[in-house]
Amino acid sequence: MTPDLRPAAGAGVIRVLLADDDPNFLESIRVLIERQPELHVVAQAPDGLRAIELADELYPDAAVLDLHMPLLDGVSAVARLRTDHPQLCLIALTGDPSEPLHAAVREAGADAVILKGDLIDGLVERLAAVQPRAYGEG
Repeated sequence: MTPDLRPAAGAGVIRVLLADDDPNFLESIRVLIERQPELHVVAQAPDGLRAIELADELYPDAAVLDLHMPLLDGVSAVARLRTDHPQLCLIALTGDPSEPLHAAVREAGADAVILKGDLIDGLVERLAAVQPRAYGEG
């Protein structure tokens, strides 16, 4: 029998999944997020496909996804995660200022789009607002 890795209701720590194909950026953002006592990075993915697999395994509260990744881009990954994990807070992170791209990822189900240049202020503030909840809740 596989153990249930889903967090208990009110666990207090916001569990975050990160996905970006730049390993140096991924490590930097992990360090930034984990400086916040209420945030914990549960996994890192180098592409959108692995991000989906990890979300299915680990049940994070939030996922931060780059929009330009190999195997499965961020817009497609957000759409799939929104369908499979409707309670998941999905934050698109990109260096691409293209407004049509931002609109596409919002349409796919992203809760927020943050430009990498606005990262420190916007991402930490948005993640800190996530309410951890038990799976199975409406």
